[in-house]
Amino acid sequence: MAAAVEKRLLDGEAEEDEGQNLWSSILSEVSTRSRSKLPPGKNILVFGEDGSGKTTLMAKLQGAEHNKKGRALEYLYLSVHDEDIDDHTRCNVWILDGDLYHKGLLKFAVNAESLQETLAVFVADMSRPWTIMESLHKWASVLHEHIDKLKIRPEDIRDMEQKLVKDFQEYVEPEEASQGSPRRGPSGSGQEDENVILPLGDNILTHNLGVPVLVVCTKCDAVSILEKEHDYREEHFDFIQSHIRRFCLNYGAALIYTSVKEEKNLDLLYKYIVHKTYGFHFATPALVVEKDAVFIPAGWDNEKKIAILHENFSTVKPEDAYEDFIVMPPVRKLVHDKELAAEDEQVFLMKQQSHLSKQPATPTRASESPARAPSGSPRTPGRTGPANTTSASPMASVKKPDPNIKNAAASEGVLASFFNSLLSKKTGSPGSPGAGTVAAGVQNTAKKSGQKPVLTNVQEELDRMTRKPDSIVAANSSPTENEA
Repeated sequence: MAAAVEKRLLDGEAEEDEGQNLWSSILSEVSTRSRSKLPPGKNILVFGEDGSGKTTLMAKLQGAEHNKKGRALEYLYLSVHDEDIDDHTRCNVWILDGDLYHKGLLKFAVNAESLQETLAVFVADMSRPWTIMESLHKWASVLHEHIDKLKIRPEDIRDMEQKLVKDFQEYVEPEEASQGSPRRGPSGSGQEDENVILPLGDNILTHNLGVPVLVVCTKCDAVSILEKEHDYREEHFDFIQSHIRRFCLNYGAALIYTSVKEEKNLDLLYKYIVHKTYGFHFATPALVVEKDAVFIPAGWDNEKKIAILHENFSTVKPEDAYEDFIVMPPVRKLVHDKELAAEDEQVFLMKQQSHLSKQPATPTRASESPARAPSGSPRTPGRTGPANTTSASPMASVKKPDPNIKNAAASEGVLASFFNSLLSKKTGSPGSPGAGTVAAGVQNTAKKSGQKPVLTNVQEELDRMTRKPDSIVAANSSPTENEA
């Protein structure tokens, strides 16, 4: 009996121990998950000139295909997913306008508390390489000015700067990193890491802002256009890359070349952003072979690696000013002036009219018309008849009959027959109606023309017209007979 009771007590204690172990494991799992959740409130500040493609780039990373571009201070977000713990979060993206007038709006995007959770992105336009260095220095000074206005405690600023230096020094090549490293987690801070930390170089992190910086060169597909239209060579692109990498060393920044048009390095950019903001594992090494797909993570570069680019310089020196070698091409104003200088059609016609009115009249046609008349001038035969008969003799007209002249002769013959019939009725009676009418018409005509009446010759003329119509027509075509 006692043995059975003891056995029951032992079984109860075992069940109680198993229950406690179960609860402790559940609590431990919940605590671990709470610590491993993606932290909210991460921010990305994007700076760049107007037209550099910063909004299009961030919209592409977001997965949106719209081309909406706002003003002043734009807001987007990136969806971040951790597959290990199946957790989602949003990373805030603030895009400042290219106009310096709006730089005061940064206070609404980042304050003193959220500055520690912020990544700064400087966007440079590779299609306009002559503006890159000026743009980078301008926006770096804007960010530095904003951080100074936040009035953060000096010890907090010092901690942020030390963290940035440590991350730069602890960079390890991906192939040298441990293959069993977790997908996401903070960097190790053991004794072994402290032993391998090397001091910074002379020009590294000389402008420590306390926040991680990423330089993104957009529109790198324009490299081929620069080569064709502006005669850019390998030396030009190496010189540009050299100056950008020096800037990145001064601010401890990473560098990546992208192209939204060709979708180049967009996935790489997204992975590096979530690596810097959320600590995701990143295993892509530096890429410096292709001139339009460069990627240099923060902590990899140094002065010796940049000096490799200087070996290809033949017409420029590494210490030369950027704007002296990478100059803006001249604007082709002549083409635009020709296109815009088109005047109104009516104005053009009025100018031509005034120009023609000022020119003296040339008498070439008047002098040439007599010579051109015999040689096939396209004039109406009825109007050119008198001019031709003036210079031609009656015999020439008879020898070269014309159908129009024959028709006129027939008409004249009919008319002569009509008058002859009227006069043949009463030729000698002066009181006849026909003779009186004709005589009165002839006398009136003679009075108007100042000539003597020739009534006695009318009968003879009519008889002659009836007998010889062809010769009479030729005679009537002469100016003398027409006047008679």
